[in-house]
Amino acid sequence: MKKTVLFVCIHNSARSQMAGAWLKNLCGEYFAVESAGIDPGTLNPLVVKAMAEVGIDISGNQTKGVAELIEVGKRFDYVITVCDQASAERCPIFPGNAKKLHWSLPDPAGLAGTDEEKLAAIREIRDDIKSKVEVFCADAAKS
Repeated sequence: MKKTVLFVCIHNSARSQMAGAWLKNLCGEYFAVESAGIDPGTLNPLVVKAMAEVGIDISGNQTKGVAELIEVGKRFDYVITVCDQASAERCPIFPGNAKKLHWSLPDPAGLAGTDEEKLAAIREIRDDIKSKVEVFCADAAKS
């Protein structure tokens, strides 16, 4: 049976979307993956572009709120928050007995500069998330 994982951030528009997509792509045979935010926004088009560059299409993804998952009584084996340190106090705590992890990642919504400069920064965040997911996959596979 697959272990369940929830990635959570503020808007569910970038970091949690990338993390969920990487987990599905790298070791989805072991995990059922969802992502959500406290205040769901709109999928970040530069994040969609950055993921497409590595062959992962998230263009059809929808953002969703943590409240929706709590209301229907969803439970997860792992809840991984991906908020940056500045937003950590807003990053939600999900109820239940899930193993909770925190990966501090910069918020693409807060990036300044041209679209090309923002995209370059998003690529770094994307690659950092991939590295964290690879470690998570290896560790979780042992347990």
